[in-house]
Amino acid sequence: MLSFFKKNKTQTIDIPAPITGKAVDLSNVPDPAFAQKMMGQGIAIEPSEGKVFAPFDANVAQMFKTKHAIMLEHSSGVQMLIHVGVDTVSLKGEGFQAHVATGDQVKKGQLLLEFDIAQIQAAGYPVITPVIIPDGQDALQGVEEYTGSVTAAQDKVLTITVS
Repeated sequence: MLSFFKKNKTQTIDIPAPITGKAVDLSNVPDPAFAQKMMGQGIAIEPSEGKVFAPFDANVAQMFKTKHAIMLEHSSGVQMLIHVGVDTVSLKGEGFQAHVATGDQVKKGQLLLEFDIAQIQAAGYPVITPVIIPDGQDALQGVEEYTGSVTAAQDKVLTITVS
C-alpha cells in the first residue's frame, strides 16, 4: 500500500545551447513578448552560425511550417521553444531549411534546422534567437540562465528543475 504514496522527486537538467554564438539575457530581444518573458523563461542567442542543433535527446513536438521555430520535448516532459530571429515568421520559410519534422525523435547534437543569417538580416529582421521554456508546464519548478559565448550542444545555457 505504501507504494501509492510516492515522494515528489525533483531533478535538475542542464540544457546546452542549441546554437553557437553569444548567449544573452532575454531583455536584449527586440520583441516585448520575449524580452518581458511573457512566453516563458529562457535566454537568447546571438548566432555566429546559422545552424540549430538538438541540445538534448528529444521528440520534435512541433516544427513550424515556416521553419523559423521548433518546439522540442525533453524526456522529463518539459518543452523548449527555439525561435530563430524576431518576426521571421513573415519570411514564410525563405532562408530556412528544416532537417527534421514534427514527431521525429532526435539525438543530442543532431542538426535540426539551418538558417541564412545574411538573408534574414537583409530582409530587415534581427537574428537574435530566443530559447524559451514556455510557461504553464506542470513539471517545471524553475529555470536558471547562463550567458556568454557558447558552442552548440556543448555549453550550458539553462538549468531547469523539474518534478
